[in-house]
Amino acid sequence: MNFDKELDARGLNCPLPILRTKKALTDMQSGQVLKVLATDPGAVKDFQAFSRQTGHELVSHAEADKEFTFFMKKK
Repeated sequence: MNFDKELDARGLNCPLPILRTKKALTDMQSGQVLKVLATDPGAVKDFQAFSRQTGHELVSHAEADKEFTFFMKKK
């Protein structure tokens, strides 16, 4: 998937991946896509809740080798 910016949140635990995602999205324009890498197992639920609460679209997420990849589209 194409993305405009990448955020490496691997090794960080809740709530840091979400806080860093929120900060990264602030610097982006509407419609741009942020790729986030995380290792926190709780990140899946956190990103789903973040998407519902903020209106930013969780385009997709995947897991491979205990590493999660999220694609967030800024509203």
